[in-house]
Amino acid sequence: MRRNERERFDKLFEEVLAALPDAIHRLIEECPLVLEDRPSKELLAELGIDDEDELLCGLHTGVPLTDRSVERPDSSDIVQIFREGIIDMAGGWDEDEAEDRDGQGPFGGVDRIREEIRITVLHELGHHFGLDEDDLERLGYA
Repeated sequence: MRRNERERFDKLFEEVLAALPDAIHRLIEECPLVLEDRPSKELLAELGIDDEDELLCGLHTGVPLTDRSVERPDSSDIVQIFREGIIDMAGGWDEDEAEDRDGQGPFGGVDRIREEIRITVLHELGHHFGLDEDDLERLGYA
């Protein structure tokens, strides 16, 4: 990823975080967010993801709060946010008049990237609090 594209993404990321409610900011203090361009090939292999066919926008690593116990009291939770996956999922930087795969339009552009950042952050924080993919789908964060 080129430096100017990374800086453009990071500026949007900061705008999205600033717009989130204070309660979400308190959650982020418990589970830090780390921005990366893309997941490593090793991480993709570990997850069984083919980097040619699937996009990874984010990943929660650690033990969800709902699974912690006396035997597993704490872990080093982290949420990784992957710039390239989010940009690709949103349709790229340029807005296209065509509809996206869900019949929504237009596809791509800064607003779509901003929304995909928001969805990804909330999705991964949801995993930290024990929500599974079905829960997140019902909430609109899948």
